[in-house]
Amino acid sequence: MFLRTRRLWTPVGIALALTACAAAAADAATLVMGARIGPGKATTRFVLELSAQVKFAVFTLDKPYRVVVDLPPVTWRLDPLRSPRGGLVQAFRYGHFSDTVSRVVLDVARPVAVEKAFLLPPGNDRTHRLVVDLRAVSAARFARRASPGRAAKPAAETESIPLPKRRVARSLKTVAVDPGHGGVDPGAIGARGTREKRVTLAHARAVARKLRATGRYRVVMTRKRDVFVPLRRRVATARRHAADLFISLHADSIPGRRVRGASVYTLSERASDREAAALAARENKADLIAGINLTEQTSEVASFLIDLAQRQTMNDSAIFARILSREIGKVRTLLRNTHRFAGFAVLKAPDVPSVLVELGYLSHRSEERILNRPRERERVAAAIVRAIDSYFAREQAFKR
Repeated sequence: MFLRTRRLWTPVGIALALTACAAAAADAATLVMGARIGPGKATTRFVLELSAQVKFAVFTLDKPYRVVVDLPPVTWRLDPLRSPRGGLVQAFRYGHFSDTVSRVVLDVARPVAVEKAFLLPPGNDRTHRLVVDLRAVSAARFARRASPGRAAKPAAETESIPLPKRRVARSLKTVAVDPGHGGVDPGAIGARGTREKRVTLAHARAVARKLRATGRYRVVMTRKRDVFVPLRRRVATARRHAADLFISLHADSIPGRRVRGASVYTLSERASDREAAALAARENKADLIAGINLTEQTSEVASFLIDLAQRQTMNDSAIFARILSREIGKVRTLLRNTHRFAGFAVLKAPDVPSVLVELGYLSHRSEERILNRPRERERVAAAIVRAIDSYFAREQAFKR
């Protein structure tokens, strides 16, 4: 967008500006139209089909072993139900990693080396192709060939955790709403291809809109669009804004296609059951899924992530979880033993009462349809707002 100034644009200036805009538009319009794998036991070829030539970077990570391909912002046109895998590649993920980076992450079965990475011009299929050739290597050779500089961590990964702020009297309560997953981390994939990251963002927007409409709340969202946000930054955002409440929204998927129902989780280092423990383990891998190197955390962050939440905060979280379960139960089916607990990293703010809401199961076809319906989304959002009202009304009553 051009800004109006007192100085007139010259023909040369206009030409340069239009060229820059055209180049930016070309990058933004680049499509990723296909992904395929040429499997082999010792070597594997990964191919992305593109609508235009792009710049790219490829690097490897360990613990676990992964191959990361970074691109400029692109538009994805891939079938969510078709995930190429085979040979050395066990899983494939893609999405927006940041404002300037789109990312592909390949989980590999063992240490690998990137033998070649190159672009091929359009052939008979009229698409550009990005080719990455992988070869299995020993762990020792992987360590020798690893290039730490290529795997530089984003600023968010080493972001310091702010100290708790002294709470001051405010006319508006601050609620942090956290849409789970995002960008290169799609979360669960539904029976019909629904991505958890889209369900959580749609529900979070509805909750935020209804909270603001009351005039009683200030809302902070950990992400407002389809972009990846590390777990630590989500927690840090709530603490930086001195949030009075933190709500993380998710939607589960499990092999048992008949299981359905919403549930609410709070923090405990000892899980309430095996299912809760397994869910927390999956959710806590979000940063690994997005291709972040976690081997060099600052001591401040590392100590924070294993620190137990303050007892009063955990008590407040449990109180809110019970209220929230009751309100959601008025509009949606609930999972048996609705209030559960486990060691979720995203709930570990020691001074902010926090809950994680599983809105339902995308693996259940009927519930997947319900989670995609705007009307049902509004009903759940209204129930969450009622629960927040009740929680703060209760808190205010005890202060009198």
